[in-house]
Amino acid sequence: MNSSLLKNVLLFGGVALVVGVAGVALWQRWLPPIVVADAPAPGPVAQAPADAPVPAPAASAAQPPVLYPLEVAASGPEPLEPRQWKDALYDLLGRRAVLTHLQLDDLPRRIVATVDNLGRSHAPAALWPVNPAEDRFRVETRGGKTVIAADNARRYAPLISLVESVDAAEAVDLYVRMYPELQRAYAQLGFPHSYFNDRLVEVIDGWLALPVPEQPLEVRLTEVKGPIPSARPWVRYELADPALESLPAGQKILLRLGPQHQRRLQAKLAEFRSELMRNVEGTR
Repeated sequence: MNSSLLKNVLLFGGVALVVGVAGVALWQRWLPPIVVADAPAPGPVAQAPADAPVPAPAASAAQPPVLYPLEVAASGPEPLEPRQWKDALYDLLGRRAVLTHLQLDDLPRRIVATVDNLGRSHAPAALWPVNPAEDRFRVETRGGKTVIAADNARRYAPLISLVESVDAAEAVDLYVRMYPELQRAYAQLGFPHSYFNDRLVEVIDGWLALPVPEQPLEVRLTEVKGPIPSARPWVRYELADPALESLPAGQKILLRLGPQHQRRLQAKLAEFRSELMRNVEGTR
């Protein structure tokens, strides 16, 4: 587990900023390896009779309604082009924080891909908009069980403090100005009939609904088959509770921050969401 996912919140100025950072900071060193099984050999292809009717083409999926419409007001600041994002992020987060934590190349695609993946089972590190952090995930033994170490959360304290220091209104303003490019990148990612802002709110709501654990979370090492031992066993920990391990990647990341950081980050996410909804209501 690494503080990379936590940095993701620093990302795009608010929730992308908030969602991102918390996320990426933890994930890199805690992400279990993904094993791709060999594909089965294809079976014989059934041949339809020559006089069989040709099935009608499937109807294209209808475009879903916009749940949380977001537009850049004509009377407001102009949308930002990607080449302008760096300076805007400097203004919001500070030059040093941006250069330390963020991957600025192809940033729109990195942001939308990471946010979308936070709501899925895996968040591939190759797509993160943040730089991997150093240090490793720590565990300890309590009552014969392996649990997340009490001091593990200290690695994330500076990033949580940075997230809390961001003004929610300024973050939302920047996010709105970035939104046209984010929506374009989301369509190019494979979602031409969906809306990135809807997905972002959905992921945030999942984080906000996550209860804070009352006890230290038990973890276990995933099994690795083969003659070569793992050189980095700390990346193979997973939550021992199957119900928790089956949660989306972003929610598992939030749990790994520790109870205090989880509460603080959820409070900031709620603040950002509230500010974002004011903007949404203004466009309905």
